Amino acid sequence: MLTRASLTGSLGLALLAAAALPAAAEERGGSLAQAEWAQNYDSASTMRVQRSNTPILSPQTLVATEQMIERYRDIVGRGGWQPVSGAERLRVGAKSPAVASLRQRLIASGDLDPAAGASTVYDSYVEAGVRRFQARHGLNQTGSMNVTTVQAMNVPADVRLRQLELNAVRLRSYSGSLGGRYVIVNIPAALVETVEGDHVATRHAAGVGKIDRQSPIMNAKIQEVNFNPFWTVPASIIKKDLIPKMQKEPSYLSDNKIRIFDGEREIPPAQVNWRSDEATRYRFRQDPGVDLNSMGFVRINIPNPHGVYMHDTPAKGIFGDDFRFVSSGCVRVQNVRDYVAWILQGTPQSNPETIESIIQSGQRVDARPLAPIPVYWTYITAWSTPDGLVQFRDDIYKRDGVGAPTAAMTAAAQGPRNFNPDADEQTN
Repeated sequence: MLTRASLTGSLGLALLAAAALPAAAEERGGSLAQAEWAQNYDSASTMRVQRSNTPILSPQTLVATEQMIERYRDIVGRGGWQPVSGAERLRVGAKSPAVASLRQRLIASGDLDPAAGASTVYDSYVEAGVRRFQARHGLNQTGSMNVTTVQAMNVPADVRLRQLELNAVRLRSYSGSLGGRYVIVNIPAALVETVEGDHVATRHAAGVGKIDRQSPIMNAKIQEVNFNPFWTVPASIIKKDLIPKMQKEPSYLSDNKIRIFDGEREIPPAQVNWRSDEATRYRFRQDPGVDLNSMGFVRINIPNPHGVYMHDTPAKGIFGDDFRFVSSGCVRVQNVRDYVAWILQGTPQSNPETIESIIQSGQRVDARPLAPIPVYWTYITAWSTPDGLVQFRDDIYKRDGVGAPTAAMTAAAQGPRNFNPDADEQTN
């Protein structure tokens, strides 16, 4: 069971991280970097998680998860926790009988010191406990209650225990040597880790596949970085997204610099019958360009049978969302400049000034890392870190089989409100 000292220390770290956030964002500099980092995703205890240098696929994580299983067996043995009701709109200053039950729920999972009492006032202690809970479940740390937070709290303790047990098996399957330098993509967490010398070098929020266009579980290797690539629109996106979009907005292709080719011959959009499937017979290619191209300025080439890869995106706003299940299978990477610099470490193209110069040139440049870098696309929905912090994520693709759908799955199923093509199969 978590002690009062460990809880107080955890909460203190979260508050210190929150205070340090503006300075950290300012240090990064540049308007684009600030646009990517000025998200709630990077607040408070999310920054605290980023300070951990333990990779999710590591022996230390496995040991910590096995220890957490024993703690959760004890919690379940003592009756677990009671559901929270009537708390969806609670925030600091509110007074309600629901606050008392909320306190008990936070105490049961170690997010609030038992000494905080049973008051019906939503005070700063409750707010800090809610922030900590939200951080552990990959939610924006608002400190205020909402439907998503309530639904995460109301997942029974025995379901969380089964998640931990199942994911311990998954973690154990990666117990061999993963390489000196490698990349982890944890799909349910929508998170990318770069690992060097058994320590996390960088972490990046990610956008991953929607429920109906899932990112695959796979092992591959980063072979090449393509700067300023063209994007060839996959047939699936032409049919599902592009044709309906053109029926509503006939200027969409020209506005987004997407050209149509019949073989090597370019044809005008007006020549295509958009009320039929004629468009699927043609090749659609988007010109390079950071602001419009669906891959942003870079594609990370990882040859694999699924035809997916990692890339930048012009839609930086997705990285501030709780539920970043937005792509057609590929992985979009936040702060991709840092990611590319790490991949190309030791090469002339790893220099930030060189990277920026290549981007601004608009010219296609291909660069290779010193050696192919292993990349592991994984599906870990529950784990613990050596500091005793247990993390849970929604079983977005329903691979765990241990619980009911949650708000995260509902939001992901709805997808983005506007068409935003994702570069998921081909490039030139």
